[in-house]
Amino acid sequence: MRWKCICAYDGTEFDGWQRQLSGGAIQNVIEGSLSSVLDVPVLTYGSGRTDAGVHAQGQCFHFDAEWCHSTNKLVRALHSILPKTIRINQITKVSNDFHARYSAIGKRYTYKYYLGRANPLEDRYVWACRDAPINFTAMQEAAKRLVGEHDFSAYGASHGKNNDPNPVKKIYRLDLLKKGKKIALTTEGSGYLYRMVRSFAGALYSVGRGQLTPDQITEILNSKTRTNQIVTAPGSGLSLDKVFY
Repeated sequence: MRWKCICAYDGTEFDGWQRQLSGGAIQNVIEGSLSSVLDVPVLTYGSGRTDAGVHAQGQCFHFDAEWCHSTNKLVRALHSILPKTIRINQITKVSNDFHARYSAIGKRYTYKYYLGRANPLEDRYVWACRDAPINFTAMQEAAKRLVGEHDFSAYGASHGKNNDPNPVKKIYRLDLLKKGKKIALTTEGSGYLYRMVRSFAGALYSVGRGQLTPDQITEILNSKTRTNQIVTAPGSGLSLDKVFY
């Protein structure tokens, strides 16, 4: 039997999603809990990695195992073992040709900024930026330049042997919303290069501060070359909201 799972997590204290030899990744913890409940070794396959400190509302993974009880009972059993920083939102039985990574057709991410010192209850989930004047209109204009199908090599970071062989992605939306000192960036696309959303977030913040212009955002995109002008925003502000199938 193959099972599709949607989970949420606070990534602050974890070494990212992907299993690590140290055992400190979210995948390690979930696999350990599944293996304990099902009484057999279980491997999971995620829709993709999230880095250390990055959060999720809708990460998807699948696993193969026999389970003859209700999925609600499985969720309850897992929650009795998992730390409170990991929640199983949903488990559904799927066909054996479903794959959490290769069946995905798109993802939605949110990145949150806070201009100044954030509320302690929110600090783990935002990038607490310098409280300085920001040109939000310029940020919105720059965001428009990144929508569409492009080679995003300039906005991806090197990931060694795990580099995506296809840097061409289609970004359907890249919206910014400002409310007081809070700014939320929401993006949906066919896929993303390593640290691409965090690079978007860093680049757009640089535009807001006057360190880059919207035209330079376009020029950097067209160069297809990573430059030190692009700052990778901290992982704390990023959340994987949904994986589309």
